[in-house]
Amino acid sequence: MLTPLDIENKKFSKQMMNGYSVEEVDEFLDDLTVDYEKAYKQSSELKTRVEELEKSLLHYKTIEDTLQNTLMMAQSTAEEVKEVARQQAEQIIKEAEGNARKSVDDLGQEILIKKKELEDIKQQFEVYKAKMESLLISQLELIKDINKEVN
Repeated sequence: MLTPLDIENKKFSKQMMNGYSVEEVDEFLDDLTVDYEKAYKQSSELKTRVEELEKSLLHYKTIEDTLQNTLMMAQSTAEEVKEVARQQAEQIIKEAEGNARKSVDDLGQEILIKKKELEDIKQQFEVYKAKMESLLISQLELIKDINKEVN
């Protein structure tokens, strides 16, 4: 690409016949140099701006990639936490069910033991009652014998 300095320093060979006016060519080249210099500066500034924007874009793409990776890790971690919580809940339920069954079994066993104790006590009471009845009868017989002797 030509620079404004290249245009300014460009020299044309002069011809004697049918040539261009040197003053007009020089004036045109001066105008062209001014316009080209503006365009060249603007192009240079725009290239610099494009480079800055590309750097910014790369920076933001890096941030976006990092955020996406972070989001994926967060989602993965959330799924893992949910799975662990579900497993713990299942374990707690299983333990509670096991404890409840054990408590029911223990209470059933205790009820059987208490029923047996009650039956034993009833049987002992019946034996005691029979002994007392027998004792009372024998005492009554003794009293009757004593009364017969006294009379």
